[in-house]
Amino acid sequence: MAVLVFSKMSVVSFGLVVGLAFALVGLVTSARFDELYQPSWAMDHFVYEGEVLKLKLDNYSGAGFQSKSKYMFGKVTIQIKLVEGDSAGTVTAFYMSSDGPNHNEFDFEFLGNTTGEPYLVQTNVYVNGVGNREQRLGLWFDPTKDFHSYSVLWNQHQVLFLVDETPIRAHTNLEHRGIPYPKDQPMGVYSSIWNADDWATQGGRIKTDWTHAPFVTSYRNFDIDACECPVTVAAADNAKRCSSGGEKRYWWDEPTVSELSLHQNHQLKWVRANHMVYDYCMDTARFPVTPAECEHHRH
Repeated sequence: MAVLVFSKMSVVSFGLVVGLAFALVGLVTSARFDELYQPSWAMDHFVYEGEVLKLKLDNYSGAGFQSKSKYMFGKVTIQIKLVEGDSAGTVTAFYMSSDGPNHNEFDFEFLGNTTGEPYLVQTNVYVNGVGNREQRLGLWFDPTKDFHSYSVLWNQHQVLFLVDETPIRAHTNLEHRGIPYPKDQPMGVYSSIWNADDWATQGGRIKTDWTHAPFVTSYRNFDIDACECPVTVAAADNAKRCSSGGEKRYWWDEPTVSELSLHQNHQLKWVRANHMVYDYCMDTARFPVTPAECEHHRH
């Protein structure tokens, strides 16, 4: 009997150990806000509730934060719950950007709505200071009711925008066709909430209703799995340091993430067919000559 009791105890102990191990892994992968980020403005509009950070927008100020480090290649993910109810005129932005006039930038912008209307997500890609690559889509869920994961995956081959791991946009490296690609500037990670009622909702026709303030965006599970770039290292050296070579192998250089898988291709086609409401590539009024990269990105 003693042996049986002992073996049961062992199973229980083993279960506890395994459970604890998983708990620890969870803690490591969702690094806390303070380890990775710092407030960049309006600290009095930050609210900390355990693992959740809330940013407030009122008619005095919005708020924003930024990563403590810059990165070159990898994946950045934040879980966000967007402003509930009437959020018309407000924008919550989550983006990566380098510095300077010729900066590169990858944007998620969540455009507020009037109550009952869907939230729109606008993505944009800036290369060497030039943007004008907007796409807008509705989501297949209500982003104000719960937290969802929003990610940017960046490597030498593509920039992927992901929502709950579903690709909603792929910006491919087409340097072989003479089209510049963002791959040589370290980028910080940023998020903010601000008033943009001159353009955000129905082209600026619907203004922010300040009687509904404060508008609150919630964040949790801050995760950066990317190559950190010390400020003392030149950009060209960082590009080399953050790329696989010799014995160094980085996951973002693996063939499995150099292009979309078959499944991801199907997902992206589904998103475009069912949820896309605007694509700059199709906007002949703005671009009488189709932008060079669009021929590829349409397929």
